[in-house]
This record gives sequence, structure tokens and C-alpha cells, in this order.
Amino acid sequence: MAELMKGLKRSIYCGEVTEKLAGSEVTVMGWVQRKREMGPFTFILLRDRTGIVQVVVDENSSDGIKNKTKELKGEYVLAVKGTVNLRTENNINKNMKTGKVEIAPTEMRILNTSATPPFQIENSVNVSTELRLKYRYLDLRRPIVANNIMLRHKTTQAVRNFLTEEGFIEIETPMLTKSTPEGARDYLVPSRVHPGSFYALPQSPQLFKQLLMVSGFDKYFQIVKCFRDEDLRADRQPEFTQIDMELSFVDAEDVMSVNERLIKHVFKEIKGIDLETPFIRMPWQEAMDRFGSDKPDIRFGMELQNITDLVKDTDFVVFKSAIEAGGSVRCIVAQGCGSFPRKKIDSLVDVAKTYGAKGLAWINVQQDGFKSTISKFFSDEKLKEIADFTGAKPGDLILICADKNKVVWDALGALRLEVANRLEILDNNEYKFLWVTEFPLFEYSEEEQRYVAMHHPFTSPMDEDLDKLESDPASVRAKAYDMVLNGCELGGGSIRIYSSDIQNTMFKCLGFSAEDAQERFGFLLDAFKYGAPPHGGLAFGLDRMIMLMTGAESIRDVIAFPKVKDASCLLTDAPNVVEEKQLEELGIELRKNIETEE
Repeated sequence: MAELMKGLKRSIYCGEVTEKLAGSEVTVMGWVQRKREMGPFTFILLRDRTGIVQVVVDENSSDGIKNKTKELKGEYVLAVKGTVNLRTENNINKNMKTGKVEIAPTEMRILNTSATPPFQIENSVNVSTELRLKYRYLDLRRPIVANNIMLRHKTTQAVRNFLTEEGFIEIETPMLTKSTPEGARDYLVPSRVHPGSFYALPQSPQLFKQLLMVSGFDKYFQIVKCFRDEDLRADRQPEFTQIDMELSFVDAEDVMSVNERLIKHVFKEIKGIDLETPFIRMPWQEAMDRFGSDKPDIRFGMELQNITDLVKDTDFVVFKSAIEAGGSVRCIVAQGCGSFPRKKIDSLVDVAKTYGAKGLAWINVQQDGFKSTISKFFSDEKLKEIADFTGAKPGDLILICADKNKVVWDALGALRLEVANRLEILDNNEYKFLWVTEFPLFEYSEEEQRYVAMHHPFTSPMDEDLDKLESDPASVRAKAYDMVLNGCELGGGSIRIYSSDIQNTMFKCLGFSAEDAQERFGFLLDAFKYGAPPHGGLAFGLDRMIMLMTGAESIRDVIAFPKVKDASCLLTDAPNVVEEKQLEELGIELRKNIETEE
């Protein structure tokens, strides 16, 4: 290889060869995208991570170049030195960044050959995700994926530059730490030196960044790997990257303000988009009542409407029982969907059922009346009253759900998005940001039969709700805030508890004894004895942010080497068995038949 490269140095990337270099000599290196012969000409498309440039070998080229050209196949690694020529007007390719030029080679070297790849290295390749991830190193050569990775790099640089200018200090926190199970499952790492003991990989740097505030590093940030052993989906991975920060001597508005400026800077630098700030602030209760979601997509309307008062005197058992149980009857108006055939409407009912609804009532508003599943229980006058209240017009479809509030919110919130997708009214080039604030501090876990923290145990209650911590925990609001973009939670954070008394009360509300709290979080509680400042922070999901910025369908498309749905790596075949000797050193013995257990 040293001999092949001797005397030859790349002078420019393929995608940077433009008409400004016409007449200049350049040396480019990359992979052969395609070779095409036309009469006396052979056209070679050479690709690297910046783009593609065309090399033209003709009858005037040397025999050495012509002979090497005959050997070339797709994905051969090639070096070309030559002169940049302007293409004729008829041969300009407007779809290529380098489409106005081509290179006439004076020297060509084949640096390496290639086996035939299992799929074409091009954007429009039509193969399974599993095959692409098994050969991820080839998939990363595709321009669309390579561009995502490069945009990710540029984004992290923009974040670092902005936060540094704002006075933040980048500090690394440990990867091997103590397991503090409260939320998702930890990934555990056995210790050889301490037999029977385990480290945990961090779900976030939460405790350490709070300790840094006690240490006096009042503006911390880190672009950090985090780990959660949980079920995967399109926007979730077992290992993911956070833009993590914490600030001292701040309130919620301070944290939201600096993060608005950060996102505004990133979108301007990376996308050339001027975002309008400040972003909308919306209390959690309003978000749920209007959109059925704590991460509402506000690019379109179709908001939830509460018709409980309109139907409270009904004998219709579904509505009546929901209202008597403290629930509600709510609806959305699907504009223009009155023309949906019955099969399509039934499929919407099925969507609602997957979110806990027992069913879905509907009213088809027509020019001459109404067609509805509840016609036998409601007069046309009552149906008209509902249509008038909701603003439904002829041709619209009113979708109604009656149940506990959470079920109604979940079902109609999901239906709202489902209808929008079916009507194709969402614009992925439109970026609608908002903050959701004043989350409940607690949520009740039926599984554990106790209150759990909606965010984490260190989130501060709102000052005006402090007196209800023990007497009415369900009504306590948190000093928490989530930044939402187009229906996705982009980042979330809170003002933290820094008073030992309030923190101990919080643990008590969560069902922890003083001994439990000390065992799990004693190092943090001890630190708070030494002058903890008021502090708060936020973490962005970097992978999710890049997914939204690029319009990718999954965060897998913006991570260099992602896992698949079962948290395995198809490329390296991880996780895998280890040698018995390694287990012995760790003092670990596997149960028999563990491979067959669910």
C-alpha cells in the first residue's frame, strides 16, 4: 500500500471539484461508484464522503490509464491525478454538485479491489434494514447516510461553540457508576476486583451533574453516552447520546431561555433557518386538554374538544358510565373525512382501541343530516348541537371517545396524528417548537401501587404546591419543562430540589424510608449538607434532534453503528457468549437452560 501511495497525495475531495478549478491539476481518491463506456469514452464516477466527480478516459489517454480502466469494477479504491475541464453545455449535470466539470486523468492507480457488495451503494437502494445494518460500513458510504453523520458532527460542533461562548465548561462524568434503580432498567457491569458487586452504566449523568453544581462549576455541559435497558422503537436505542447541561443560580425561565438560544443558533448554523423566539409556553394540563399529548404536534389543528357537559344527561351507557366514574367525553373533528368508507372508519376505531379505548363513537356530518353510530341514543337536534359546538361542517367526521381522562387523551391524541398522516397534511420542512411546563410531579403506578416521579426524584415542586406534597401529591406540579418539536420531545429538564428537607419529603412521598434514600442516594444527600446552590438543567436527545433535522425515519439512520429492535448489533453479533474463564474471574455462574428462558 505504501508503494501504491508513494508520490501521490490527495489534494482535494471529490465533492469540492468545481468550475472554479477549471484548468487546474487535482488529485482525488475514493471509491468507484460506476463505470460506463460510450464509444471511445469511459466515464468513471468517483465517490468519497463529500460527493461524486466524473473522470473521463478517452482515446488520448495513456495506455497505462486505459488498461487500468478496463480492470475497474464497482467499489474499487482509486486514485486519480488529472486536469479539471469544464463540461460542454449539453453535458452539464445539474443534479451533481460537480456537474459542470470533469477530470481528464494523467495518472491513475488502483489502490485496492473490492468484492461485489451485497447491495448497491446509492441512496435509492431497496433492501432490508437488517441487511444494511449487517454491512453498515458499506451503508455508511451511501451519500444520504454519510450526510446524516456529517450533519451530526456539524451540529455537535455548533453546540460546543455556542455553550463555550455562553460560559459553560465541558466536564466528563463516569461511565461506571452505582445502580440507583428508579425508572428504566440499568445495564449492569460485574466487577472482578469486587466479587459479587456491580457497576451500572449511566442512564444519565443526573447525580454527577448536580454534584458539579455543589462543586461550584455553575455552568456544566457534556455530549455524553447514556444507556437504558428498555424496549426499543423508532426514536429509541439502548445506548444514546445526550446534550446534557446543568446551571446554578437559575430559575426555569433562565434554563429555557439559554436553550432557546442554543436551538436557534444550531438551526441557523446547520439548516439556515431563523427560528422565531421565544417559543410558545404551554402548561401540561392545557397540552393534554387540547392535544391529548404532553408532546403535542402544533403544525395542525384538529384539537380535542370536551363535550361532557353536552351529553351529561344521556342514557347512553358508554357516555354515562364514563362521566359517573369521573372521566370525560371528548372528540376531534376530522375535517373532510366524512367521505371515509366504513372500513376506513373502523380502522380508526382499531387505532383508538390500541390506546386503551373500548371503542369510538362517530358522527358523519352531511348536508342533509347526520349519520352516526349513536343516532339511536341522540336526536338530530342533539347531534346538531354537538356539530355546532365543535365547529364541524358537512363533510367532516366527529370522532368521540368516552373513558377515564388518560384513556381519552391517549386515544384521541393518537387518532389526531393518525388522521393527519392519512390526510398527508404534515410538512416535515416546518419546525414548530414549544415548551410544555408545569408537569405533574408524580404519577401513580398501578403496578407498584405507589406514586412514582414523573421525571425523577430530584425535580422540584412548584413553590405554591409545596404544602400539598404529603396531603395531595396528585395535584402537585413540578418545575419541569420539555422542549417539543413537531410532536417529539426534543429535550427535557427541571429545576432541582436543593433543600435536604424537601428532598427527604420527596423520598417519603415516593415510599422510600430514610434508610432506603441514604442507601441509594446518600452521596448526593451528604453533598447537599455543604451548601448546594439553587440549580436546574436540561438534556437534549442528540440522536432524536438529528433525526428531526434530517427528516430521517429512525434514529438508526443518524447513528454510525446502531442496534436493532432487540438491542443487538447485526454487524458485530453483540451481545454474545463469553469464555467460561471470564465468568470464573467475575465469580459468575449462568443458570442452566438460560438460553431457553423468556
